[in-house]
Amino acid sequence: MSMLQTPPLALYVHFPWCVRKCPYCDFNSHATRGPVPEGRYVELLLRDLARETVRVRSRVIQTIFLGGGTPSLFSPDALAMLIAGVRKLAVLAPNAEITLEANPGTIERGRFSGYRAAGITRVSLGAQSFNSQHLSRLGRIHSADETREAVGELAAAGIDNFNLDLMYGLPEQTRAQALDDLEAALALEPTHLSHYQLTLEPGTAFFHARPRLPPDDEAWEMQVECQSLLARRGFVQYEVSAYARPAHESRHNLNYWEFGDYIGVGAGAHGKLTFQDSQCIVRTERARGPREYMAAIEQDLEPVEAAVAPDQLPFEFLLNALRLKSGFTRGGYESRTGLPLQSLGERLESAQARGLLQCSASGAWRCTDLGYRFLNDLLEPFLPEAVGAPRDSYAQERTMEPVTVRCD
Repeated sequence: MSMLQTPPLALYVHFPWCVRKCPYCDFNSHATRGPVPEGRYVELLLRDLARETVRVRSRVIQTIFLGGGTPSLFSPDALAMLIAGVRKLAVLAPNAEITLEANPGTIERGRFSGYRAAGITRVSLGAQSFNSQHLSRLGRIHSADETREAVGELAAAGIDNFNLDLMYGLPEQTRAQALDDLEAALALEPTHLSHYQLTLEPGTAFFHARPRLPPDDEAWEMQVECQSLLARRGFVQYEVSAYARPAHESRHNLNYWEFGDYIGVGAGAHGKLTFQDSQCIVRTERARGPREYMAAIEQDLEPVEAAVAPDQLPFEFLLNALRLKSGFTRGGYESRTGLPLQSLGERLESAQARGLLQCSASGAWRCTDLGYRFLNDLLEPFLPEAVGAPRDSYAQERTMEPVTVRCD
């Protein structure tokens, strides 16, 4: 009989404010109207976290991700207060990876030195493009030069572990321009790249006023040529749209994809916690609006919480695990879901027969190249019949890909 085991634990903290809402963004972000309420928000984040740490007892937090929104709108002093508060409330691994998402247009000179002093060990910069016309079309508030300056500030601060977010398939973008963007990014010597295709998501400005995007075949050629360039430059693809130099994978995002646990605090944050004693996986969700979230914490209101039904677990696990190039093993599936591999029935063999999955000699199941291209088709048979599986809403460096099932 399979037993649910307690997986590694991470912490995600959401900062919901941005200078301006980008027309492609469907994340929980809100344009600022004046200064952000730094002190009050950090105080309430820690109050929220205190309630969660009681539930996880002495479990060690392996990674922290400060995402948004634009966390770099908050000062180094505010983030120092937050990280110091986390250390008082929870057990933090000595080598914890602590990532800050940053917009190049919100970084002042010397600020990264303050962030590093606060405890930040890794930064994810939202470059998106190095073409001024494309940046303007995407509604970005920064220029390509500001991205380069931000990377220079990282180097001056001694932060050498950083990710660049980069999109392709932009409005009227050519293959040559996509490759130029990638060359410009590689010239900055990041340790990690999140390289993903622009998709038009419901509820965004681009979805309602659709820009002219490259044809699907051309976008596919952009992806293939960029992947080839990344491989030649020493970047290993370890997930659908994540590439890293050896030993520089995002540990926080790997925990998501391996179906690990995470506490989620902040406006709209989601969490996932495994309780081995009761053999149960619980998901939590905070109020989305910044005002609503802060009011809820001040009034000590409980977040929305629901146990994950057993019939939803196969789909939720595979939605994450099959993004990884390494796939998953029988032991990984059974320890993270509490279900026997047989719960997947003949669907694994069926996907294998269709050329979408392959099983290695060691018993690891992973997508084929065809399976990655048609991930929707691969995942569809694993959807629960009676209840539609919810979209897993944690935040991470953008991992969009040309399929409609997403886990970001």
